[in-house]
Amino acid sequence: MARESDERSEGGTTARRTTKTTPLFSETQFFLSSKQHLRTGDPASFLQGFDPTAPGFPKQWGSKLYFWSYSRRELLQTIDLGVGTIPLEVRFLHRPDAAEGYVGCALSSEMVRFVREEGQQLWEAKATIKVPAASVENWALPSMPALITDFVISLDDKFLFLACWLHGEVRQYDIGTDPENPKLVSKIEGLGGLLSLGNKGGVKRTDAPQPVPLTIKGKKIRGGAQMIQLSLDGKRLYVSTSLFSSWDEQFYGSELTEEGGQLLRILVDDENGMKVDDSFLVDFGNEPWGAALAHEMRFPGGDCTSDIWK
Repeated sequence: MARESDERSEGGTTARRTTKTTPLFSETQFFLSSKQHLRTGDPASFLQGFDPTAPGFPKQWGSKLYFWSYSRRELLQTIDLGVGTIPLEVRFLHRPDAAEGYVGCALSSEMVRFVREEGQQLWEAKATIKVPAASVENWALPSMPALITDFVISLDDKFLFLACWLHGEVRQYDIGTDPENPKLVSKIEGLGGLLSLGNKGGVKRTDAPQPVPLTIKGKKIRGGAQMIQLSLDGKRLYVSTSLFSSWDEQFYGSELTEEGGQLLRILVDDENGMKVDDSFLVDFGNEPWGAALAHEMRFPGGDCTSDIWK
């Protein structure tokens, strides 16, 4: 099936667009009958860990976002986000009539907004958030990507929260006021990660001060801020610290894989931003079957990745 593509520059940022014609849907029909997926990469490229010296790196990793019709089992559109992006998580806004969402690109540490304007048949994608890489010493590369591994959008679609697993950081952006130009409103550093003072491996950041590592209830955070989940009222953000066992071992060693992951809670205030809840920590190091590497979270009564506006 033939496809054409073009790129155009807007304000110094390239907007990527495919030109494959798609059938008309109302916004509600699209989200009821269609779905998106992405290509993260060949399993062989990540099962054993991250290897930037592998032949062809990073071309063996994924770069495309696909839009499908579930009802017709047909691929409607493909958008190439660029070599080395590694798209990972996808979230739509919660309004069923909103033809808009975001995909987190792990390696390029970008949040790409995809949108279909009213009356249009095609989707466009543009990076609207970029977390800068850190200049470092005593690491595999001279710069360390933030590695965005997860994000969540508040139920009112005002805020986007993202986790940077290697940097050990959680960020909160205002995406409701001006979706094309999100504003960083709050961030917390030192949530584990490889940039904190005294980190495993002796990594030294050279372009900014290194944060003091966070401790909660007397315990150091193992791993880095990874999967996140937000309560329906937008007040409680939960953060786990394990990504994938082989990656956990590679970047954080036995401290994480043998002592287990953790779950912490961040309190969110619309006026004052985020702060860590010092009274809450779930440590998975002493489970009956041994240390566990916890990953995703779900709330029995609903949360911001499983609910839409009723």
